[in-house]
Amino acid sequence: MSTQTPLRILLVDDEPLARDRLRTLLGDLAGDFPGIVVGEAGNGMQALEFLNTQAVDLVLCDIRMPGMDGIELASHLGRLSPAPAVIFTTAYDNYAVQAFELNAVDYLMKPVRAQRLLAALQKLPQPAPDAEVLGGIGRAVRGGGRSHLSCHERGRLLLVPVSEVLYFKADLKYVAAHTVDREYLLDESLNHLESEFADRFLRLHRAVLIARHALAGFEKAADDDAEAYGWALLRGRPEKLPVSRRQWAAARQAAGG
Repeated sequence: MSTQTPLRILLVDDEPLARDRLRTLLGDLAGDFPGIVVGEAGNGMQALEFLNTQAVDLVLCDIRMPGMDGIELASHLGRLSPAPAVIFTTAYDNYAVQAFELNAVDYLMKPVRAQRLLAALQKLPQPAPDAEVLGGIGRAVRGGGRSHLSCHERGRLLLVPVSEVLYFKADLKYVAAHTVDREYLLDESLNHLESEFADRFLRLHRAVLIARHALAGFEKAADDDAEAYGWALLRGRPEKLPVSRRQWAAARQAAGG
């Protein structure tokens, strides 16, 4: 990024006064580091809605926000092309902040000071945060995995609520997330999803995870069925999901069946 061309900046914080302070500081620093605040958002969901309308170079975002926090937002931003740089702002000086620093993502402690902000800006460009690193930090901060998954479709970044996913099925290079209404193609690995959402999904097969709430039961496959050792039944859905011999006992035990 050139410091001669003003950076397009998005401010994300659930506190309007915090956004006002950042806007003022950026204005004061314009002589040293030109930047234009092109938008504001009160949480991660609003930020992603904005970013579906225009690109930005830098996102200054709070960590703890309702709806979607800054860590989860950053994991989605890393899937944009080009991905904007991210600088976190936080009132919490804890182990998560130290992890951000180790992973080359800068952070600012509130109340943000002009010289600290300038020092952070002068580090740009930064590599996009690693999605798996952010996932681990996010679980530590919020006590669970992401609330949404993201996929690119027709030039837009779509959000898929994890609570609506019935099952994941891997096929070649993509993983399909199936909901009641449709499927979404994700650039995720099934192993990563299993690790992040172990409390929500069960492994049925090397290519299938099922949501615990969507599982209605199991049935044994016919002896001559080469596709599966058994089948998982879905609540209110006609399709059946294959269960491998290796996963049969573990899946039934985990489901309490």
